[in-house]
Amino acid sequence: MKALQLTGKCEFEYKDVPVPEIKANEVLIQVGACGICGSDSHAIDGSSGRRIPPIIMGHEAAGVISELGSEVDATRWKKGDRVTFDSTVYCGDCWYCRRGDINLCDDRMVLGVSCGDYHRDGAFAEYVAVPARILYAIPDDLSFEKAAMTEPVSVAVHAVNLTPMKLGDSAVVVGAGLIGLLLIQALRAAGCGKIIAVDLESDRLDLAKELGADLGIQATSEDVPGQIVAQTEGRGADHTFEVVGITPTIDTAIKSVRKGGTVTLVGNLQPVIELPLQEVVTRQINLIGSCASAGEYPECLDLMARGAIKVDRIISEVAKLEDGAEWFDRLYNKEKGLNKVILQP
Repeated sequence: MKALQLTGKCEFEYKDVPVPEIKANEVLIQVGACGICGSDSHAIDGSSGRRIPPIIMGHEAAGVISELGSEVDATRWKKGDRVTFDSTVYCGDCWYCRRGDINLCDDRMVLGVSCGDYHRDGAFAEYVAVPARILYAIPDDLSFEKAAMTEPVSVAVHAVNLTPMKLGDSAVVVGAGLIGLLLIQALRAAGCGKIIAVDLESDRLDLAKELGADLGIQATSEDVPGQIVAQTEGRGADHTFEVVGITPTIDTAIKSVRKGGTVTLVGNLQPVIELPLQEVVTRQINLIGSCASAGEYPECLDLMARGAIKVDRIISEVAKLEDGAEWFDRLYNKEKGLNKVILQP
């Protein structure tokens, strides 16, 4: 089969590789579409240590079952089924999995990741092997390209589900990139009241307002937290969501939330940041870390199928897998206006 393989620092090769051999509990998926995640494009220079070459990346995908392992429930799945699948390969047996916290699995692996602990080829290929337990059927009227967005949508929905929100609460989303734009829509679907987006780029803020934000504030403007406090009856937002993961944006999220409010941290660009501890303690701010998702795929598929979360405006390009190296380069270099790129084998 053909695959796009990361072979070195920012180097790719579109090449022939063996079709994956499936285990008894796995299925072989003929990939219909696979999205380039920000974690993929950021990691191709080797800085994250999570994409050690050679590796076939790709964990945002959908396709058709082409082969079933001997232990897969044939009454549940069959050849030809249209499916998507979780990016997290969880064991299903550990203490966390038994609680339903599959994203915290002790033996968690992520498709398309190669690190010091494991190597798991992903879906930038004609075929990918995945455990049947991470499969989800996709509606007939949902395209593979849209279904491939289920994984990033689930990240946004998981963050909202973790946050103790009440109907009509106010929220700030710091960072209006892909996940931020999905978060805004998930917050609106959850019954959030006033939603404020913060970003450096005005075009992203325009899109954020198109997709459900009531107000966009440019991060370069004067006293962003002060503007948010003024827009929320002098208190600050009930909740803020940070989706970048660097000190300045986390600082903005903390200073923009009301006393006793919640800051949900989704971004993790920097492994270590400075935290205004005294402000968090004296204002009794709740900090929540949100990791990936934990079984929200059916909810996300329904939200997309009903149009409650629109991914069309976020998909910038659908391209051939063989041209993937070019699109990785454009994303890595932060081409203006480029959001999600979907590759088709």
